[in-house]
Amino acid sequence: MDIIEKAVSVLMHDGTIVYPTETIYGLGADAFSDEAIIKVYESKKRPLGMPISIAVSDFDMLAAVAHVEPGMHRFIETFLPGPVTVILPARRLVPDILTGGTGLIGIRMPAHDIALQIIERFDAPVTATSANLHGAKDPQLPEECTVPRELFIDGGRLPGTPSTVVNLTKKIILRKGAQSEAVEAFLAKL
Repeated sequence: MDIIEKAVSVLMHDGTIVYPTETIYGLGADAFSDEAIIKVYESKKRPLGMPISIAVSDFDMLAAVAHVEPGMHRFIETFLPGPVTVILPARRLVPDILTGGTGLIGIRMPAHDIALQIIERFDAPVTATSANLHGAKDPQLPEECTVPRELFIDGGRLPGTPSTVVNLTKKIILRKGAQSEAVEAFLAKL
């Protein structure tokens, strides 16, 4: 069984995995399983009510979990896959716990082969939060991934700059990170 199959097996059994992305290490779990999502909050010691982003493998999966309004497509197609998290109105199938009651969901489409292969083979979104305790340094190295998990996928040293988070409904940057200057320039033209 290869590492992708192992990861999918863990996800299918409500387990958690640490996986590499083009930014930092992520903590992944089945984004549609309440049991798995609770494990993510507990592993990170993250307060319930704080939203958690999800990762998708393609534009169809993104459209299945979020409402993409006219005018948002160009932004999404420009920056995804890539180190940008887009905040969009969540569809009803997204668990409320992930949205923190906001009705909005953060979505990543990592530009990393391993992450995309896992999500694609799992055939559903996974959580896309950093693999560290809430408030700790973003994990760039394997030893900085301090959360309990069932499977760790070693991607070596990662760039370490988290994704830029953009609320596309308001066209504002909530957190500057990777590619933030390009995102700012694009938003200025909208």
